[in-house]
Amino acid sequence: KVVALNENVKNVWSQVDTQLKRRYDLIPNLVETVKGYASHEKEIFEKLAEARKGYFSAGTIEDKTKAATQIEGFLSRLLMFRETYPELKANESFLKLQDTLEGTENRISVERKRYNDSVRDLNAYIKSFYGRFFATRAGVTEAKYFEVAEAEKETPKVKF
Repeated sequence: KVVALNENVKNVWSQVDTQLKRRYDLIPNLVETVKGYASHEKEIFEKLAEARKGYFSAGTIEDKTKAATQIEGFLSRLLMFRETYPELKANESFLKLQDTLEGTENRISVERKRYNDSVRDLNAYIKSFYGRFFATRAGVTEAKYFEVAEAEKETPKVKF
């Protein structure tokens, strides 16, 4: 049972990872679109590119979740440019990217919940007497939850 629970955690993480990669594939286009209106906001573009690179070079799920949380903060700031630069609201490319990003964020939220549910099941089993015995023998340890920093708990909203 412990092996099956551990494999489920890995499988569900791969779904989270797929959605996060989908998000990160949108970032270069979003940045290029916003750059046309806010080219002097160079710092946020650089930090976002650096954080995106950090996600792809991360080796563990824990490192990937840290990078993902960091990127969420930068994306929220980038999307807030629509308030500072109202002409962005009229840009069709920006609106399409924003809509696609919102859909992706919703999918990430669903997959994050599924992942955390599978982590909860695994960790609860490992904490039981027999679970601890079998987990130790199988070399399985408790998994880490994919938690979101308080500031990033809201999905970026599309405002027109």
